[in-house]
Amino acid sequence: MAASTTGKRIVFTGGSGKAGRHVIPYLLSRGHEVLNLDLTPLDYPSVYTLKTDLTDAGQVFNALTSHFHINDYSNPRHSDTVPVGPIDAVIHFAAYARNMLVPDNECFKGNVLSTYNVIEAACKLGAKKVIIASSETTYGVCFTQGDSNYHSFPLEEDYDCDPMDTYATSKLCGERCARSFARRFPGTDIYALRIGNVIEPHEYESDFLEYVNKPETRKRNAWSYIDARDLGQICDLCIKKDGMGFQVFNATNTTSSLKVPTMKYLKETCPDTPITREMGEYEAPLSNRKAREVLGFNEEHPWHKYVKV
Repeated sequence: MAASTTGKRIVFTGGSGKAGRHVIPYLLSRGHEVLNLDLTPLDYPSVYTLKTDLTDAGQVFNALTSHFHINDYSNPRHSDTVPVGPIDAVIHFAAYARNMLVPDNECFKGNVLSTYNVIEAACKLGAKKVIIASSETTYGVCFTQGDSNYHSFPLEEDYDCDPMDTYATSKLCGERCARSFARRFPGTDIYALRIGNVIEPHEYESDFLEYVNKPETRKRNAWSYIDARDLGQICDLCIKKDGMGFQVFNATNTTSSLKVPTMKYLKETCPDTPITREMGEYEAPLSNRKAREVLGFNEEHPWHKYVKV
């Protein structure tokens, strides 16, 4: 499995959102070129935002063959490129971010149709790498009705996901679309990231201390999180890791949000939930072991660098 070493031309959907506005700068720092598809401009001077309705397949196909900036019309390196040359990768983060933003059927339709359109266009236009945002909610506790227990710990990618809510179900449908297209287009890698609770740098001071001191409030997130900048690292590693077809990765930090050892806490608070393997002392229950072992992820922003307890 070869690792790419040069910067790529990446179309990023939803880059103006909470995660995207930190992931995109990380990708730029790694030498990639990015076009943002969103309904809201990204406040980042070197990244152009093309306003795109991703539920419209025609707009998606056009956007994925677009210039990356208005200035490209006068850029000599594009003078002989009509139409614009193929992109290298698509990262699809755009979605209704949770339930109760719109009615359930609109959440499902918007999330599934946009994901299908983006993957289809990317594959048919020859992009060899597609990364889509799935969710921690697929593990079935975050938006359950009332209290619910996980089937087992740690939560890993072979878990039997059985959510009851619309948002998580839409994300599982996105994973199935990805698997289908990866089978249909051999040589195209499509990686789905089950993204944990995204933490922006300023949220360590404003919110995270409460997460640490009130762990009972974090069951829905499996006492796990992802620093938005570390999510950028995971996306970059996915771009570089070729030849794996369809894959699912938990996109979380290695360290849990607990002050006490993970297995001690789980045995005391979730005594009826099996623990299927020995876990690291402070390993997040929503485990990123696959991302560490397969992609080479190494967290750079564990919470204890920013929060004193």
